[in-house]
Amino acid sequence: MPVKSLEYYIGFVMRRRWTVAGLAVLIMACAAIGAPGITVSGSYRVLFGEDNVDLLAFDRLQDTYSASRFALITISPREGTVFTRETLTAVEELTEAAWRTPHSLRVTSLTNYFHSQAVEDDLIIEPLAEDAMSLSDAELERIRTIALNEPELVGQFVSENGRAAGLIISFILSEPEEPAWAEISGYLGNLLDEARANHPDLAYFMTGNVILNQAFEDAARDAESLIPVVFLVILAISMLLLRSVYATLAIAVLLVFTVLSTMGVAGWFGILLTPVSASWPIVVMTVGVAHAVHIITITLAGMRRGLERNRALIESLRDNMYPVFLTSATTAIGFLSLNSSSSPPFQVLGNLVALGMLFAFIYSVTILPAMLSILPMRAPTRRERVVPFFERLGDRVIAHRKPLLWSSILMVAVLATGVPRNELSDNWLHHFDERYTFRTDTDFIIDNLTGLDQLEYSLSSGRPGGITDPEYLHTVDAFANWYRTQPEVHHVLAFPDVMKRVNQNMHEDEPTFYRIPDDPNLAAQFFLLYESSLPFGADLNDRVDIAKSATRMTVVLENTSTRDHLELDRRARDWLQENAPELAGPASGFTMISAHMSSQNINNILTGTILATSLISLILILVFRNIRIGLICLVPNFIPAVMAFGLWGHLVGHMGLGASVVTAIAIGIIVDDTIHFLTKYLKGRQQGMKPSRAVHATFGTVGPAMWATTTILTAGFLVFSSSGYEPSAVLGLLVAITVCFAFIADLTLLPALLMAIDRKNE
Repeated sequence: MPVKSLEYYIGFVMRRRWTVAGLAVLIMACAAIGAPGITVSGSYRVLFGEDNVDLLAFDRLQDTYSASRFALITISPREGTVFTRETLTAVEELTEAAWRTPHSLRVTSLTNYFHSQAVEDDLIIEPLAEDAMSLSDAELERIRTIALNEPELVGQFVSENGRAAGLIISFILSEPEEPAWAEISGYLGNLLDEARANHPDLAYFMTGNVILNQAFEDAARDAESLIPVVFLVILAISMLLLRSVYATLAIAVLLVFTVLSTMGVAGWFGILLTPVSASWPIVVMTVGVAHAVHIITITLAGMRRGLERNRALIESLRDNMYPVFLTSATTAIGFLSLNSSSSPPFQVLGNLVALGMLFAFIYSVTILPAMLSILPMRAPTRRERVVPFFERLGDRVIAHRKPLLWSSILMVAVLATGVPRNELSDNWLHHFDERYTFRTDTDFIIDNLTGLDQLEYSLSSGRPGGITDPEYLHTVDAFANWYRTQPEVHHVLAFPDVMKRVNQNMHEDEPTFYRIPDDPNLAAQFFLLYESSLPFGADLNDRVDIAKSATRMTVVLENTSTRDHLELDRRARDWLQENAPELAGPASGFTMISAHMSSQNINNILTGTILATSLISLILILVFRNIRIGLICLVPNFIPAVMAFGLWGHLVGHMGLGASVVTAIAIGIIVDDTIHFLTKYLKGRQQGMKPSRAVHATFGTVGPAMWATTTILTAGFLVFSSSGYEPSAVLGLLVAITVCFAFIADLTLLPALLMAIDRKNE
């Protein structure tokens, strides 16, 4: 904006402040009307793009067999094993009641598991335990022996030590699924409360992907509950630092207008929020308040010098219009780089914050100056004899610039050694902390019964009816046995185990016949007999496709990370390529598509960050018309991220989904103070000041504002870090650490670098 245009605009705002305020209110109201159009979802599907190839492969798997919507309930006696009349009765009661769960399709448990056995020439298939309270000791021992030696039961419906029993409820859900999650979770929660009251000696735990989806939705709503907390924290800190009620009131109006306008536009476009993106108002308020703080701080400083309020406000707008616009643009670019993410919720987060920064700029140069001009704001007094802290700090930085420069380089080098220590992996269970019942229940189930992570394979025989071919069965069995030897694997469900058991049944349950039949015709007859003997609702549609040409193999894992999942799948594909190339193919399932998405997200975000940084660099070079200055200002913006990740590597060493986007977010935020510092420094140089004098003047002018914005940013993101949803908590904590390092770099490293490159003019 040319100087004359800027002066005209500032004059218009000051002369027509009521008109400007009214127009701002009108803009906010028109935008905010759309707010009800925002929806919230906790479905795992929203984490992936609709064209995600891994998600599409998983959909094909579920279309071939049955959709994997389930809840897993675990019952554990406080003492002894589950093979008692009381515990089996509790399992039996819960199994019967679980059939009444809304949208339930099938309920399978230790008691109603259909066990096959031969009786003379007949194949009898019946529940493992019926009328448990009337069972004799001998019958209980028989049930225990069968359960602990049946591959389909151990590690899924009963633990290896017999201390826990499982019950799985399968669901059929129609779109939209969200209402069903709350209905199912509510019903099962009440059911378990009744079970605990009836059987106080038993402990009940619940997990499953339906419960996980509900936990995601709860996390999104928990993030929304932090919004008023951040708002109050920002206002409290603003009041303490600015010591002006009216200035704080103006900031409150600015934040409300910014959030409502952004929310309204998001609603007009029907934006879907998730636990990741639902926290956008926190980021917008925390980052957007920086504009107001800079404008107000310079205004109050002018009033302390004796300027009349409106005159001081005009000077502040004149000094801050370009920096505020520039920081808004660079911050928006940083957040827009999240569109490179392979996860749509991060794209939504980036777009909403970028939109929020646009509104924050608009209201910072409209409603904010109008309110500051209208309200009877006064500058708080200070003792003039005391040299301001930041001017003293500037003098020390000038006097010790060389030691500061070298000590900064040394500190960066030391912390940077921690960057390689960070392991780029994720664990979806750990996205929730112990405040969520889902997390504590799942931890118990993983430790005592089964894992939640599963790798799914659809293994084709190549022809209809080919699944009973002995060669195919031996190949699948060898693949399953290979998986059983892997340290990450809890247990494996494979179709050959069914055929082994049926073959044993058809040979009078002789243990030596627990093997795959040698005759393909006999194997086909055995399977047909077994399938026709299954009771209604106990079919094998979740294990065998309709054409009997392929079977589903499920590998249940211990509590492992996405990095482990990718490595295990790589080893499995190598084994298949070497031993069964006709079956070669990657694993599918939620676990694998999540692992691929996490890996892709890190690479894509890195690419987006590089592009955003390059664009920001180009903008700064063009604005400052100085290549050296433009490039130097990037140093105190890259270094804080390196220091933060290095510190994280030394202290934590694990980086998941939340940490993967920190650099993209931080680069857009921390460049703001650098721009304000450089703008004031270059203005001093243009006025003929020597570099050291320009640095001194810059410290006194922007130092207090930088301190205020850093304090607010840090406090806001620390509140963010209190979230029970781990990606949000890690994101908040890492950004807060990065902002603190950036503040130190801007007040030590940046002025030292400026004086070093400008030393010939000293």
